[in-house]
Amino acid sequence: MDKVLYALLPVLGCAVMMGAMMWLMMRGNHNNGAQPQPGETQDEIARLRAEVALLREEHKDTQRRDGSPTTGGTT
Repeated sequence: MDKVLYALLPVLGCAVMMGAMMWLMMRGNHNNGAQPQPGETQDEIARLRAEVALLREEHKDTQRRDGSPTTGGTT
């Protein structure tokens, strides 16, 4: 009987510790809510869209210079 208990003890300990860690992690996420301001979010979106447009233009220029066919995709 002792051998069975010693064999199951690590398994049970692992499950209990996993549950405790998950509970602590979930509890911590609810209190750390640094939400960006709506204006900051819109500014960030506008900046990223401008950057994507610039990168697409650079990609097109590189393909024209190299003679590579354009696929027309948005990838």
